[in-house]
Amino acid sequence: MPDPIPSDPVHTIGPYSFEAFIEEAKSFHGYPAPGVVIGGVMVDLAMRHLPRGILFDAISETAKCLPDAIQMLTPCTTGNGWLKVIHLGRYALALYDKYRGEGVRVVLDPQKLAMYPELHSWFYKTKPKSEQQREKILDQIRCAGFNACRVENIHVLERFHEKRIENRIVNCPICGEGYPADHGRICRGCQGQSPYRLTQASQPFPALRTIPVERSVGISVLHDMTEIIPGKKKGPAFRKGDTIGPGDLCRLHALGKNHVFVDEGIEIDGQWVHENVAALAFARGMAGSGVCFSDGPREGKVTFSAEQPGMLLVEEARLEAFNNIPGVMAATRNNYTVLSDARAFAGTRAIPLFLPRADFLKAMSILDAGPLFRVVPLRKAALGVLVTGTEVFRGLIEDRFIPIIRSKAEKFECAIVATRIVPDETDAIASGIQDILDAGADILVTTAGLSVDPDDLTRKGLIEAGAQDMVYGAPILPGAMTLLARIGTVQVIGVPACALYFPTTSFDLLFPRLLASVPISRSDLARMGHGAFCLECKSCSYPKCPFGK
Repeated sequence: MPDPIPSDPVHTIGPYSFEAFIEEAKSFHGYPAPGVVIGGVMVDLAMRHLPRGILFDAISETAKCLPDAIQMLTPCTTGNGWLKVIHLGRYALALYDKYRGEGVRVVLDPQKLAMYPELHSWFYKTKPKSEQQREKILDQIRCAGFNACRVENIHVLERFHEKRIENRIVNCPICGEGYPADHGRICRGCQGQSPYRLTQASQPFPALRTIPVERSVGISVLHDMTEIIPGKKKGPAFRKGDTIGPGDLCRLHALGKNHVFVDEGIEIDGQWVHENVAALAFARGMAGSGVCFSDGPREGKVTFSAEQPGMLLVEEARLEAFNNIPGVMAATRNNYTVLSDARAFAGTRAIPLFLPRADFLKAMSILDAGPLFRVVPLRKAALGVLVTGTEVFRGLIEDRFIPIIRSKAEKFECAIVATRIVPDETDAIASGIQDILDAGADILVTTAGLSVDPDDLTRKGLIEAGAQDMVYGAPILPGAMTLLARIGTVQVIGVPACALYFPTTSFDLLFPRLLASVPISRSDLARMGHGAFCLECKSCSYPKCPFGK
């Protein structure tokens, strides 16, 4: 059984007297910081709530002072991995069964701290440090004791208490130091996560030998040489490996070349990687399903195109990480672009003629996690359209929603298999939905009835029909009252009334994603807010405009 919890001022902290703990804090922490002392009280309280004899781990929700109190009073340290510091900025700790995750969390209680003015002032930093009186603070910690804390029962999420698996150690090919193999092909320090840089200078480019153009006859060209005729042509005048003949000298001078590099066989396993070798390696790592790329680099660049029409999916975070590596680049069209032809949508290259091998390996370590681009096909869906509105149902207003949805669906070779017009009645809406599902629709498009008007009952009807995972509202104008859900495996999209007026709305942005079976979460919608403000041009040019991009 846990020990009883005293309610009077504390005289001991763990195995120490209050005064002895202060002396231990001086030795361990460097000085008797109030944060360590109150932390000791919190740890002691947490341990009193734990069953005796269990093996436990600890979490500190702050990186300041509290981890030291945990390490002073428990076997949990950052070194043995039993203490995890998850810096949430809250002065709280948890002790929990290392196998089951059950435990307690102790936090300083703001309401209780208010009864101890010096302690409250220290915690909330309402006084400059020079004006704080440490002895008074420590005395109020003694007086407050466990009364300043709140205890909560918790269950730690499995990913935070799962058993660590020892990983094999390998040598980093860049720095040569040992590191865990599961960190990637190079160590995290060489991936750019090091907090410092070495001060020794590195050679910015390999020592290549050059010769005057006049003596270049018979040599092999080391790299593509670009010829530009303004407004008419841009392309390679010479390709890597071409042999310069006597008739090429004038052309080289016309290109502004007075010297050329001599190919002396710098290889990939040396210190430098040729731009063509790097570009092809990048392309192989970037291309996912539905993507093909040019057979050979052209002027050091490889381009990507779709194997078939579909939606482009880009791993944006890793694309940014790749482009943060010096000397490499990859540029793409926007994520979620619908590609209707075989035109190039992305390109990559090494920027210098010879890329330092260290930077090449850093770039490749980003690609080890998987491709950067995929093109997924858009299915030819069977749509059902449900129009709600008593005024439309009674024929007082002609329906214009169904023709609008039909025209948008037909652009993607989708067919409407069923339509229903129902009054603003929950039962009628649910019944109409069931009719559409029975007709074989795999996407249900509901129109109108999605605003805050008390007569708009579409959402209630959807819930009655079995809608789940409903997300209502989107940061898209026009289309703020868009709805997304599912009924079994049938996708549901609710189109607000603005689609009657605006030629392009949220439906045009989201419908292709449904056809590509791309999940759309609340977070996905939140990210769409950047760029989802329509300019309402008199002549709509979507998708050749910035809307939704």
